[in-house]
Amino acid sequence: MTSPVAPEIIDDEDINPEFVDTIVRAGADRIRTCIQCGTCSSVCPSGRRTAFRTRELIRKALLGLKEEVLTSPDLWLCATCLTCLERCPRQIKVTDAIIIMRNMAVEEGYMLPQHRKASRKLIKTGHAVPIDDANREMRRELGLQEIPPTTHASDKALQQVQEIMRRTGFIDLIEKAERE
Repeated sequence: MTSPVAPEIIDDEDINPEFVDTIVRAGADRIRTCIQCGTCSSVCPSGRRTAFRTRELIRKALLGLKEEVLTSPDLWLCATCLTCLERCPRQIKVTDAIIIMRNMAVEEGYMLPQHRKASRKLIKTGHAVPIDDANREMRRELGLQEIPPTTHASDKALQQVQEIMRRTGFIDLIEKAERE
């Protein structure tokens, strides 16, 4: 006979009441209107293939469980498809809230290694998945130009993309996370 799993106990020191205020000020102003209906979780394509539960992440944010949210690998499972917003009866910008929390996580030094690697590639090449020898060969076999007409083929375009990343603070954010 298995024993029931004890519910997780939340201590006062785990709660940061300013956490949700920060999320609201950053642009997810309707997050407090969440009624925990579960629509976001039920329509989430990532949730169908992983243990990701959007509703749970939002609930923890509303409870002020900043550390738990920002260190959670689940924070990085959202595909940013906006299906949750399209179906939310309260029109909560769930994806925006998740992106805000991701940015907060990175600022505090939490980032999955895969995202860190993709971010470095994006800064260097303008693509999260740069063209490698295997991709070049496949493009040749398909009768395509070996290098697609993207930042791979244009130094000027790459410089423009890198300038956008610099101006938006993306490069600084990633470099700060790298140092910490």
